[in-house]
Amino acid sequence: MGRFRTRMYEEYRQEFNNDEHFEIAYKKVKRIKGFYSHLKVYIIVNAIMIISNLNRDFIGSRFEVNGLLDWHTYSTALYWGIALVIHAFTVFGPDLFFNSDWEQKKIRKYMEKESQNTNKWE
Repeated sequence: MGRFRTRMYEEYRQEFNNDEHFEIAYKKVKRIKGFYSHLKVYIIVNAIMIISNLNRDFIGSRFEVNGLLDWHTYSTALYWGIALVIHAFTVFGPDLFFNSDWEQKKIRKYMEKESQNTNKWE
């Protein structure tokens, strides 16, 4: 992390030192940043690996078709892609289905439903 960014985070941290919402937001931003760094490295490394595998089969002025269809050309990208999807789910997934308000909304819904059922026969 650059000096400017570190200083900026430290200023915000001291301004909201006792605010736990800041701590939660700070950790969330760090996790999202980590995912985007992982995605950037994935794209760069796999592009280099695929291009180098295709150039290995370069004959004269044309590519050998077998290089495009070989499993080893894309296997690393596939397995690493699965790990990247899992990483994305750990960063973005839990809030996608069950955000913080979901539990409270469900409890309120069932309480209202229960109160309607008890007043039904009166």
